[in-house]
Amino acid sequence: MRPCTKDACPNEATVTITYDYEDQIAVLGLLSPSKEAHAHDLCPRHAQRFTAPARWQVIRHISLSNDT
Repeated sequence: MRPCTKDACPNEATVTITYDYEDQIAVLGLLSPSKEAHAHDLCPRHAQRFTAPARWQVIRHISLSNDT
């Protein structure tokens, strides 16, 4: 189990977010197989609430909806 990287969040991470600063893109995808130094692991709650900086594009390779 890897914890969410948000301070004081006790939840398990299920999503990894990576950034491409040059192209101003944030990518949310499945949890990476190993912890990466320049990536952030988020729980479902924080992944759903994620917002990128202004003018950045967000690419979501996973569904974060609560639909069943």
